Amino acid sequence: MSQVNVLDPSASPLDYYGYELRRYREAAGLTQKQLGEIINYTGSLVGQIETARKLPTAEFSERVDAALGTGGMLSRLLGLVLRSQLPSWFQQVAELEARATEAFTFHTHLVHGLLQTEAYARAVLGTLDRTKLDDRTAVRLARQRILEKEEPPVLWAVLGEAVLYQVIGGPKVMRGQLAHLLSFENHPKVNIQVLPYATGAHAGLTGPFDLFRFAGDPAIVYTEGYGVGHPTANPDTVKDCSLRYDHLQAAALSIQDSAKLIRQAMEERYGEQPGPDPRPVA
Repeated sequence: MSQVNVLDPSASPLDYYGYELRRYREAAGLTQKQLGEIINYTGSLVGQIETARKLPTAEFSERVDAALGTGGMLSRLLGLVLRSQLPSWFQQVAELEARATEAFTFHTHLVHGLLQTEAYARAVLGTLDRTKLDDRTAVRLARQRILEKEEPPVLWAVLGEAVLYQVIGGPKVMRGQLAHLLSFENHPKVNIQVLPYATGAHAGLTGPFDLFRFAGDPAIVYTEGYGVGHPTANPDTVKDCSLRYDHLQAAALSIQDSAKLIRQAMEERYGEQPGPDPRPVA
C-alpha cells in the first residue's frame, strides 16, 4: 500500500487547502478518482492539489464546494491561497489592494495588473522566466477578484499613452487588452484615463506609483523597483503623491476622450490586417 502524504495544515495556505480538501473528500467516503469523476477533473489532479503540488482554481473550488457540501469553504480560502503564492515582497501590496476603499494607480508603459487580460499577463510574466507560468498568471489574475466584491474599491488608473503602443505579446494580445480596457468605459467604479504625449512634462516623471485609501486607516503609497516593493504611510510622502495624482488626473484626457484614444489605437494599430489580394495581376 502506498503511503499517504500527510500535510501540515499550518505550513502554508496551500497546505491548509489541500488538508481540508482531503478531509472533506474522505468524510464523503470518496476516492480521489471518484471525486474527480463527479467534478469532471482527473483523480490525479485532485491528488496533486491535496498534496499541495498544484494550485487550485476558482472553478475547481466551486465544483468541489458544490459536490462535497462545504458551504463554500474552499472558494473562500482560495483568495488567501493564491495571494500566498505571490512574491513575498508583493504580498503586502496585494493585501492593500484587497482592503482599500479607493485605489489610484499611475503607470507609464504597462497596464496595471488589476486590468490585465490573461494573455497580456502571460506575456509580461514570461518575459525572462517561463517556469510555472500558468500558476503565476492565475495568481496575478486572482487579484482582480477584488473588483467583483459586493463592495469593490473605486479604482482610478492613469496610463501613459505609451501603454497603448508598447507591444506586449503581439498585436492580437494588444487588441484584446485594449478591448478589455474599453469594457470599463461605463463602469461605475473603474475609471481609466490616458495621459497623452502632448502633455509634455508632468507630475509623474519620477515614475509609476499606487496610492491606497482605507475606511479607517492612513493612506499608503506604494512604489516598486526590480524585485522589491516600497509601501509607506509617511504623511509627507502621501501628501506629495496625492498632489501629484491630482495633477496627473487634471493633465490626462477625460474618461470619454481616453476611451476614444484607446479605441483609435486598437483599430488603427492592432486592427485585423487584410490578407494578400488573391486577384491575378493583369
